[in-house]
Amino acid sequence: MGGGGARIPALTLVPSLFYIRLISLTAGTLVYLFLLALILGHRRPRFFERLLFFLMLSLFLIYSGALLEMNARIQYGSPPSLTIVFAQSLIAMGSLSLLPLVWHTFFKYHEQVRQGRVNPKSLPLIWAFYLIPVLTVNGMIIFAYQPPAPLTLAEVVKFLAENAAAGLALCAASAALLGFAAARTAGNVIERHLFRWVFLSSCVLTAILTVQSLPWKFAELNSDGLLTAAIVAGVFPGAALLYYAVRRNFLEYGAQRNLMYALPATFLALLYLALVRRVSGWLEPVLPPEATASVLLFVLIFLFEPLERAIGPVLHRQLAERMDRVQRLTSQLQQEARQGKVAHLVAEAERRIREEFGLAALRISIPREAALQALEAPGRLGHRAQMRMMKDGQEIGVLEAATSGSYLTGETTAALEFLAEQLPGMVDLARLIEDKLRLERELAERERMAVLGQMAASVSHNLRNPLSSMKTVLQVQLENPDLPLDVRRDCTLIVGEIDRMSAKLTQLLHYAKPTVHGERVAAVAVAAQTAWLFGRDAERRNVRLEFEKPTDEIMAQASEEALSEVLSNLIVNAMEAQPDGGRVRISVGRYDGRLDIVVDDDGPGITAELRAKIFQPYFTTKATGTGLGLSIVARRIQELGGTIAVESPLRQGKGTRFHLTLPLVEEEGDKARA
Repeated sequence: MGGGGARIPALTLVPSLFYIRLISLTAGTLVYLFLLALILGHRRPRFFERLLFFLMLSLFLIYSGALLEMNARIQYGSPPSLTIVFAQSLIAMGSLSLLPLVWHTFFKYHEQVRQGRVNPKSLPLIWAFYLIPVLTVNGMIIFAYQPPAPLTLAEVVKFLAENAAAGLALCAASAALLGFAAARTAGNVIERHLFRWVFLSSCVLTAILTVQSLPWKFAELNSDGLLTAAIVAGVFPGAALLYYAVRRNFLEYGAQRNLMYALPATFLALLYLALVRRVSGWLEPVLPPEATASVLLFVLIFLFEPLERAIGPVLHRQLAERMDRVQRLTSQLQQEARQGKVAHLVAEAERRIREEFGLAALRISIPREAALQALEAPGRLGHRAQMRMMKDGQEIGVLEAATSGSYLTGETTAALEFLAEQLPGMVDLARLIEDKLRLERELAERERMAVLGQMAASVSHNLRNPLSSMKTVLQVQLENPDLPLDVRRDCTLIVGEIDRMSAKLTQLLHYAKPTVHGERVAAVAVAAQTAWLFGRDAERRNVRLEFEKPTDEIMAQASEEALSEVLSNLIVNAMEAQPDGGRVRISVGRYDGRLDIVVDDDGPGITAELRAKIFQPYFTTKATGTGLGLSIVARRIQELGGTIAVESPLRQGKGTRFHLTLPLVEEEGDKARA
């Protein structure tokens, strides 16, 4: 980060500082080049990754330009001017673009990786930073052509490269400030440690570059030492990022093992080829370069066995660690399966497998949906794979995985195939437990209903007879023509309350009474009769009752009493929802091989919060309701093997629609064809 702070002198440097500087420049170039390859190979389609790539590219240009200039001076003593201009151009380009990239990358990290909120007012300021390199270059071009002595392009580039220390000091100070803020708000230990390293190294670099860019020089300060310290300090942020990315899986870069293996192998091969070229040059007075290169490349054959002995145990250990992790993941998913929730198991399997293997996306489809499009990698930049989930030779689903970068390794693919083989058993276990829990709940519900039925029968026996006697006495009194008007009014009120109590007792008995299955019911006729029975009541309430029926009768597998009870409750609810009058519409039809019944109204509608509770027993929003009407509807539909759904609001924030489906009677022709 500080490679371009001053022009590198020739071989008159202090030998120790010279070699430290050369090694540091080489290390910095390799570190930032490795990070560039890592980010490019990961290919995550986020704006943050693109900014991080260009930030690393700027640092790479600074170090590679300084390294090129130093090697040119070593090689030529007095290097060609074109080489120096090219090297200093790299330093200038990297230095000018560094400040806006530092700020923009940190802000995008907070926004996209941490999912934090960014003050919108700060974004224009960040974009304004990009004007700095543009204005600087334009200013230098204008200044270069001012009389009396116009500057050449080489002189402009040289000026920018040799006076970059002040700009780099500002960049380092910005990195220190942002690193400190990121470390304080870090969400985990890895993130906190990384940004502490960025903060500390940036502070050191800021101090060095500030002293180096001062207009006056201290005699006691060694300018070569300051330059060397700046170069060394500039390597640390990249080295820390590389360590935490590879070893601690920061930003999930280390999860892609194939990329982790390919990049070091490529770098080692390039370094060995560079060594071959350098040794060939050294031995050129004795041996032809081609002969030296052939010998050095042939020597690799004898290194294969030692390399295999050295690398084999490492690969075996890593494979064993991966299989242990896969086994632990399998055990964790087995525990999830024992909860008896298939949907929860699939969701947890997708989340944990995606996190374990560092995948961009993962989807488990049980069963495979033909209309569902194949899983795509984000931005269509990665690799995808499908693993079929088989049971008894039949496909029951598919596991789809997609990366954001390089291809899936063989070990990752094998692990995913192993999990695809294990998941059908886990799903079966979850379904068995789910069925067992459902049967237990149904048994407990039946036992509760039996107790409720006994209680209802007892209540009915103990209350109906006294209520009937009271009603009879009151009705006899009402037949007396000499009964005072106020007494007649009170007696009429009491008779109405007795009727209401009797209706609630009847409703309680209906809720506790199970439905009779297996009857052949003329659904259209039952619906028409039920709607006709409520015709007078609808007129009295100023409600328009509409009935839409098909031309042909539809035979349903249900109970006539249960179907009538369901429709009665829905019609009563729809009318009571419109005390000032309105419309109730009932339609009966056939859809997708099932009986289809729709009851909708123009009432005020039902809120989302209430829709989740309306089918619960004893839940009501009415002052005099029992809360059993819709519970009876849901219970009867479930007992008949049907479904019920509610939709509200329908139009202009009002209206409610209940949609019922019931199984149809299997015709004789259908049985014969089956």
